[in-house]
Amino acid sequence: MSADDTALETYLLAAMRLAAHADPPPARLSADAMAALSMRLPGSVVATPADLTAASGARSDGKPQMHRFAAGETTLDVETTITEGRLEIAGQVSPPPTPDAYVEVRTPHLTKVRVPSSDGQFAVTGLPPGWVSVAYHRPSGPPVVTRWLRVRA
Repeated sequence: MSADDTALETYLLAAMRLAAHADPPPARLSADAMAALSMRLPGSVVATPADLTAASGARSDGKPQMHRFAAGETTLDVETTITEGRLEIAGQVSPPPTPDAYVEVRTPHLTKVRVPSSDGQFAVTGLPPGWVSVAYHRPSGPPVVTRWLRVRA
């Protein structure tokens, strides 16, 4: 039996055990789900994924992952990158925010708040890889939140 056959057999057995519920879900999965549920923002507007043309230029080598979300006139561009095992988020809010607006970059265990620049840019570094969501708080309306993204190292 070749190495490829062994890997396929191992994968199929694992998939069958998962489908049969023979293995319990990891304990951390339940804790992360409960933490994410506690972080919901009642009354917020959930931004839906929007089309994003491929990036070009110096940062288009495939490492950073670009995501675009839209809700009404508001667009949130979110770039995720893993650097030295830590998650970095760079983003932009469009149209440019008012002075009282702020952005929360949320993980199940940690939230960092940033005030976007006058042109809507924000950044957060040093987060653990895993689940992340961005919430844009604006004084003129309810918060706009992205879906949860899973970013792996």
